[in-house]
Amino acid sequence: MSKVAVVYWSGTGNTEAMASAVAEGAKAQGAEVVLTTCSDFSADMMDSYDAIAFGCPAMGSEVLEESEFDPMFESCKDHLSQKKIALFGSYGWGDGEWMRNWEETCRAAGANLACESVICQEKPDDDGLSSCSALGAALVG
Repeated sequence: MSKVAVVYWSGTGNTEAMASAVAEGAKAQGAEVVLTTCSDFSADMMDSYDAIAFGCPAMGSEVLEESEFDPMFESCKDHLSQKKIALFGSYGWGDGEWMRNWEETCRAAGANLACESVICQEKPDDDGLSSCSALGAALVG
């Protein structure tokens, strides 16, 4: 059985809703899933999971949330090599630059991106939640 972590930060609840859909998608494929906020996750936990979904909305000038999520993610970067991961998040403006930059950071660290990242403008609609569920399913196996 695959063990999957869904690690997220959410300020408005939009990315949290996405994280729940990711977790449900992985569970539907038979994975053991841990849904957790970034404040409860650390780099020393990375090796405990077969795959990890990271979720963070765009903040400021299209960057990751800087006080909690980004420091946690930076500490995990050295553990991304060959790790199966997926990325998701919401945004309120811009064109998804934060996600493109985040994907490039992960590729440069050697991560194995399991599928296309999912971004939703503001609150995720049914299509967005369905895409999140598919992202979770892609992490299993």
